[in-house]
Amino acid sequence: MTGSPESRTTWVVGASGLLGTSVRRAAADRGDRLYLAAIPWHEPDAAVEALVRAAAGLPEHNWRMLWCAGSGVVGSSPEKLAGELDVVGRFLEQWRPSTDGAVFLASSAGGVYAGSAAPPFTEETVPVPLSPYGETKLRTEGLFAAFAQRVGVPLLTGRFSNLYGPGQDLSKGQGLISLLLRAHLTGVPLDIYVPLDTMRDYLYADDAAAMALAGLEYVAADRNSRTRILASEQSCTIASVVGEIRRITRRRPPLVLSPSANARFQTADLRMHSVLEPSLRQYVRTPFAVGVQACLAAVETAMHVPAARG
Repeated sequence: MTGSPESRTTWVVGASGLLGTSVRRAAADRGDRLYLAAIPWHEPDAAVEALVRAAAGLPEHNWRMLWCAGSGVVGSSPEKLAGELDVVGRFLEQWRPSTDGAVFLASSAGGVYAGSAAPPFTEETVPVPLSPYGETKLRTEGLFAAFAQRVGVPLLTGRFSNLYGPGQDLSKGQGLISLLLRAHLTGVPLDIYVPLDTMRDYLYADDAAAMALAGLEYVAADRNSRTRILASEQSCTIASVVGEIRRITRRRPPLVLSPSANARFQTADLRMHSVLEPSLRQYVRTPFAVGVQACLAAVETAMHVPAARG
């Protein structure tokens, strides 16, 4: 029993991040009752307590939980990543939800497939992470899978390609598109430590949220857990990203090709293709140029800069 959409309660964990903000907005737009809780992530013990307390407040019927949390990036230290994994594990050990619900976990396709062979990568590709970040994502998937099997709730693990969109946290050094736009506005060159022909699949955050919510309804309906690639399936090179920004702003964003130890965690080709849930592709609706323009407007606003496209 999943109940009617009008009675559906959706808990977004990590609701203030790039993906979480889009999920929260999309869930509200479809009429869900949003369930949010402040989590003190900088205090691990308090974070676990807050998560357990929030989980206890979920209704017995027709609930959804989407885990969009995580501040780790490819260059994060193993210690930081281990701390995040510990919070996840301790929380899941204590959560005993009713089975009339469903869980979504946001994972990273780039992280888990960085060392895999023969792109484009699909759900049938064997994950081979190269970095502690990718290894942590795979271990997080394992924790959620064990939890879902133990308590009897369906789980959708969504392996996202590179997310982008307004509201990217630039302090993390993540989000190539927004970082390039900041470089354009400030004139301070961005260090790029991979070749410009490096291929990535960029997925707009609002489209990612729509895919996550729709996919979660699939697993809630048939009660089967799944792992799916969620991607635009329209890969482009870093050079083409730079070219699109130049077309929009009429200036090439300043960048410098420079070496970095993190380069060893990157692969040249991260094309993605879903062979198990192709119907979710219908939710990829934002043209790349439109997404880049939205990011530019957001970065301008965040920096209190007037529109600078000429």
